[in-house]
Amino acid sequence: MALTNNDIFKKLRVALQLRDDDIIEILSLVEFNVSKSELGAFFRKDDHPKYMPVQDQLLRNFLNGLIIYKRGPAQKKPTLLERIKYDDPEKQAEVAQKRPIAKRTGPRATTPKPLSERIVRKEESDGDGDGDGDGEPREKRKRL
Repeated sequence: MALTNNDIFKKLRVALQLRDDDIIEILSLVEFNVSKSELGAFFRKDDHPKYMPVQDQLLRNFLNGLIIYKRGPAQKKPTLLERIKYDDPEKQAEVAQKRPIAKRTGPRATTPKPLSERIVRKEESDGDGDGDGDGEPREKRKRL
C-alpha cells in the first residue's frame, strides 16, 4: 500500500505536533490560503463522504512553508566580491581576475577539429566509399 499525500500530511502533522492554526500559519508563509474546514476534509478517512485528497501543490507549499517556519526566511549569501572589504580596490581587482572560467565537461570537453580537417575531400578519397584509403570495398577485404 503506497502512501498518499493525505497520509504524508497526517504523519507530518502528528510528528510535528501541529494544530490547524499552525498549519494555516505555515501555509500563509508561502501565500497559500486554506480554511479550517478544508483542513478537516484532508484529515478524514478515505471512505468518509467529505474526504478530500491533498493535491501535490498543497503538500509542496506546506513543505516549503514548513522550512520557513522552522528555519526562518532564506538569507541572501554574499558573493566573494561582496565579502571583500571595499576599502581595498587592488584586492577586488585581483580577485576579479582570478575568477574561474567555467570549463566544459562531458563528450564535447575537447576542442573540436576544424571543419577542413573533418571533411574527406573527393580527391583524397580512394573511390570505394568507405573512406579508409585502401581502394577496396569493405566486404572484399580479407579478415585476419
